[in-house]
Amino acid sequence: MKMKKMRLVAAMAMAAMVVSMTGCGGGSDTAEPAGDEGVSETSYNVGVMQLVEHPALDAATQGFQDKLKELLGDSVTFDVQNAQGESTNCTTIATKFVSDGVDLIMANATGAVQAAAAATGDIPVVGTSVTDYKTAGVIEENDAPGRNVTGVSDLAPVDQQVALLQKVNPEAKKVAIVYCSAEPNSIFQSELAQKYLTEAGIEFKEYTAADSNEIQAVITNAVGECDTVYIPTDNTMASNMEIIKNVTVPAGIPVITGEEGMCATGGLATLSISYYELGLKAGEMAYEILVNGADPATTPIAFVSDNIVPKFNAEIAEAVGIAMPEDFEAIQ
Repeated sequence: MKMKKMRLVAAMAMAAMVVSMTGCGGGSDTAEPAGDEGVSETSYNVGVMQLVEHPALDAATQGFQDKLKELLGDSVTFDVQNAQGESTNCTTIATKFVSDGVDLIMANATGAVQAAAAATGDIPVVGTSVTDYKTAGVIEENDAPGRNVTGVSDLAPVDQQVALLQKVNPEAKKVAIVYCSAEPNSIFQSELAQKYLTEAGIEFKEYTAADSNEIQAVITNAVGECDTVYIPTDNTMASNMEIIKNVTVPAGIPVITGEEGMCATGGLATLSISYYELGLKAGEMAYEILVNGADPATTPIAFVSDNIVPKFNAEIAEAVGIAMPEDFEAIQ
């Protein structure tokens, strides 16, 4: 009887030890490594803020999501918000992302990255479709941003765009540089265009609209005084290329645009980087920050220089009666 009692006590002690060990092994704080490489399963919540809807920014957002999905699979989720071109909406969206405690903010366009930078100094911000981050006031230097913001620049080769303009319209004597005065990226590009037009001996004049309501009047004035129009990568103009087309085409005025989406919806020709590739690059940068601990403050601003080819809008070329050079590629 005594032996049986001793065996029972020993069995109970063993059972208690097993329960204790099982309890210590559970819970998310001590999760076993997963995957072939022994990396813990982690989920990431990424806030995506796009300033306005138009083909270039849409392509950048898509590229960003595609790249992170490729690299992180189902462990990444996106909260995609569109500010509809309103700075107040950017502020509201950025504040929401901070309140939600997202792991990273992707800010698509200058207004979006400015709002994100103003809303948080802690959450990493990766920008895209921003021409010059320093001019936007969100970093210290391209090589060493110095803050929680880094990203990819959409600065196009403005010097080559001016050369393209001359090739498309060799008789150009006065160029209208048209952009939205509220967009710092456009001001930056206008200054570059002025420099290269001056070097080429071509007269120019700036025409600016404060918002979309002024575009028709501004572009009408421009085509009345100039023989060619140059529009840099400007979000306000990109969202209203139909209005611009309806003025410039009847006047027979060629429009050179800063990017392909603008050309496809109302311009004549462009030398454009790929905004989808901008998004892909931004996605790679976000991955390095989220997974490998890269610091935005020391992550240089990136540039995309691949797949830049002269393209044109065949419908517009026919409408304005301009024969395009053979080495230009028609936009499909």
